[in-house]
Amino acid sequence: MHSTLLDEINQNGYIVLEDFLTPDEVDELYKAGRALCMDAPQENRKVFDTRNHLDAQSKETYFLESGDKVRYFFEDGAIGEKGELLVDPMQALNKVGHALHVENPVFNKISFCNRVKEICWQLNFNRPAICQSMYIYKNPKVGGEVIPHQDSWYLHTEPNSAIGFWFALEDCTLQNGCLQFIKGSHQSGVHRRYIRNPEKDSQELMIYDRAAPIYPHSSFTPIQCSKGTCIIIHGNVVHKSDSNRSQKSRHAYTFHVIETENNVKYSEDNWLQPPKDKPFPVLFERKN
Repeated sequence: MHSTLLDEINQNGYIVLEDFLTPDEVDELYKAGRALCMDAPQENRKVFDTRNHLDAQSKETYFLESGDKVRYFFEDGAIGEKGELLVDPMQALNKVGHALHVENPVFNKISFCNRVKEICWQLNFNRPAICQSMYIYKNPKVGGEVIPHQDSWYLHTEPNSAIGFWFALEDCTLQNGCLQFIKGSHQSGVHRRYIRNPEKDSQELMIYDRAAPIYPHSSFTPIQCSKGTCIIIHGNVVHKSDSNRSQKSRHAYTFHVIETENNVKYSEDNWLQPPKDKPFPVLFERKN
C-alpha cells in the first residue's frame, strides 16, 4: 500500500524528500545566504549558542524581538572579547532569523511555493501559517552543535501543530553535522518548554521550565542527504546536529508552520510572539 506523507510523519516523526529543490533554487538560496553575511552588523554583534541558555541571548531583547525582522547571530568562536571578528565574515554567522520568509524575496518565494502548500495540505492543515524562518550556516570548524530538542519547546501550540521544513543547501554528512533524529520520539509528548520568564524582575527574559532530558546517543538516526533535499520535521520529534568538524560548511534554510484554525492556540509564553499588527502569514485556507 502506498504510504502517504501523513502516515510517514505519524510513524517516524520526519519525512525525507530528496530533490525537493531544483539545482537553480538551491543556488539562489545559497547565494542569498552568502549575501546576508555581507549585510551583517559591524558592531554590537550577538552570539548564538544552544548549549548555554544563560548567555546574552536570554538577557537581551535582540533575540526576542527578531520575530518580524532579519537579525544576525554569530558563531561562538567567531567574535573576540571586544566584539571584533576573528574569522572571515563569510564564516562568522551561526544563523540569520527570524522573518526571512517575509522580508527577503528569495526566501519568501520558496516558503510560499505550491510544493510547500501541497505538503501542508497533505498533512491536513486547514489554515497553516509560517511563524518563523532561519538561514543556518554550520560553518567549517566553528559550526556549533545544536543540542537534542523538540521544536515544540520553542513553538508550542495547544494542541501541538508545529511542523518544520528544512532544506539542505549543501550535502549533509556525519562530518559536517547532518540532522539526527530519534525515530518515533514525537509520540511521547513535549518534554520541556522554553518560555518567557513569568518573573518580570528577573535578568533572564527566557527560561526553560524543566531540566534538559537525557537522550541516549545510540537512539539517534543520522540523515545524510544531498543538497536540494527537504526534511519535514514533526514539532515533537527529538533531533539534534553535532558540531561541524569538517572543512565544508553545511548551509540550510528552515521555517516552521503552525495550524491557526480548529481551536489551535499559539502559546502566549512562547519566546516568539507576532506583533499585534503583523499576524503570522497564512499559506492557504482550506474551504470545506
